Amino acid sequence: MSDQPQPQRVIPIQPLFKAEPKVYPRSIQGFFQRWRWGFVALTQLIFYGLCWLPWHGRQAVLFDLEARRFYLFDLVLWPQDTIYLALLLVLSALALFLFTAVAGRLWCGYTCPQTVYTEIFLWIEKQIEGDRQQRMKLDAAPMSAAKFGRKTAKHTIWLVLSLWTGFTFVGYFTPIQDLGHEALTVSMTGAEIFWILFYGAATYGNAGFLREQMCKYICPYARFQFVMFDSDTLIITYDEQRGDPRGSRSKKADPRQQGLGDCVDCGICVQVCPTGIDIRNGLQVECIGCAACIDACDQVMDKMSYPRGLIRYSTENALKEGLVRKDIVRRAFRPRTLIYSAVFLTLTVATGWSLLTRPPLKVDVVRDRGVMAREADDGSIENVFQLQLISTSETERSYTVGVAGIDGIRLAAPVQVKVPGAASTAVTVTVRVAPEAVENQHGSKPMHFVLTDSAAPDVRIDEPAKFWLP
Repeated sequence: MSDQPQPQRVIPIQPLFKAEPKVYPRSIQGFFQRWRWGFVALTQLIFYGLCWLPWHGRQAVLFDLEARRFYLFDLVLWPQDTIYLALLLVLSALALFLFTAVAGRLWCGYTCPQTVYTEIFLWIEKQIEGDRQQRMKLDAAPMSAAKFGRKTAKHTIWLVLSLWTGFTFVGYFTPIQDLGHEALTVSMTGAEIFWILFYGAATYGNAGFLREQMCKYICPYARFQFVMFDSDTLIITYDEQRGDPRGSRSKKADPRQQGLGDCVDCGICVQVCPTGIDIRNGLQVECIGCAACIDACDQVMDKMSYPRGLIRYSTENALKEGLVRKDIVRRAFRPRTLIYSAVFLTLTVATGWSLLTRPPLKVDVVRDRGVMAREADDGSIENVFQLQLISTSETERSYTVGVAGIDGIRLAAPVQVKVPGAASTAVTVTVRVAPEAVENQHGSKPMHFVLTDSAAPDVRIDEPAKFWLP
C-alpha cells in the first residue's frame, strides 16, 4: 500500500438559483392575443368594479371579518357555513384538473393574476419605453436624463396601479366607500395600511420584476402540471415533420428543393414568448400556454404564403397519428375527463341546490347547564334552553317557537321572536313535560324545536334537541 494521500473528489456545488438574461417579450397581435386581452378586461372589470356595486344599501360583495359575515349579493354566509368554503375549494381544484386534462394550462395563459398583471405592466412599459428592441437598447444605454425620465414615469404608473390594486383588495374586507373616506381623512387603521402596502408591493414586484420567474421557479402548478397531462391533452405544439429542417430562404424559393421545412428560423416565436422559451424544442415546464407563439408564427406563415398551423394547439397523439380536428375533439371525451366532469357537475349542482334551499334561519340550541332538569310549580318537569338564532337573509322575520317529539310537551309560555336581517339574536325558552307522560323514564328523550315564520307559515325550521329527565 502506498502512503501517498489519495486525491479527493471535488463535487461542484450547484446554485439554488441560476441567473438568466432578462426576457423582453415582443408585442404581437392575433386571434389568441385578442382572447387574452378580452380575459384581462373581464377579470379586471370584475375585480376593480365589483366592490363598488351597491346592493340593498350595502356593497354587493363584502367579506366583513369584524362582523363575521360574508355578503355575496343576496347570499349571507356565517362562520357556520364554512362547508361552502370547503366545497368552493374542492370545485376549484376539480375545475383545474378538468381544464388541464383537456387543454393544458388555460388558466395560466389567460386568467392567472400573474399573467394578467404582467400583461398590463408590459403594455405600460411598451407605451413609455417602446417595443422589444427599443427597451433592450434603452436598458443597455448609460443613464441619462431621458432614460431616467422614462424609467421614473414607468415605475410611477406601476406603483400607482399597484397601490390601487391593494386598495381594491382591502375594499373587499372593509366597505370600499368607507375605506376611501378613511384614506381622504388619513384615518385608516394600521391593518388596512399594512394590507394595502403588502398587496400593492406583491403586485409591483411580481408583475414588474419577477414575471417569468414566478412561472418558472415559484409557482407550484408548473411543477405538477405534467401529472395531469396525457397524450390527448391539448397543448401548444410545433410540427417538426412539417417545419424541419429549419432555415432562412427567399419568399419565392421552393423550400422542398432546398431541402428545408416550413420553419424559416426567424426566432419570432421565441421573441414573443413571455417566459423566453423556444417552443420548437418541445413542451417545457416554463410554457404557460398563452399562444403568443401561435399568433406570431401564423403571421410569418401568411407572409411566406405557407399554410398556418406550424405552431398550433394540438395533442401528442394527433402529431404522431395525423389526427384531424374531429378526432382530437372526440378524444377529449375520454374516461379521465368524463369522470372529472361528472364529479364537478354533481358537486356544482349539489352546492347550488343546497344554497337555493337553505333555510332563512339557523338555530343553535344551548342547554342551561346550571340545572339539567327541575320540577316546576305545577308539578311538571322542565328544561331551560337558549336558542341562538342566526338570520341567513337580509329581511327581518318574526318566528313563533314551538316544541314537539314527546307526548304532552309544551312551552311554559308562548314565544315569538323577531330576528333582524343578517343578524343574530338569542331567546331563552322553558320547555315542560307532564310527569305522567314520562313516568318511569330516565335520562334523555329526543325532541325538537319548531320555528314557524309568522308571515309565511310554510317556512318551518326543525332543530333537534334532548329533553333531560331527573
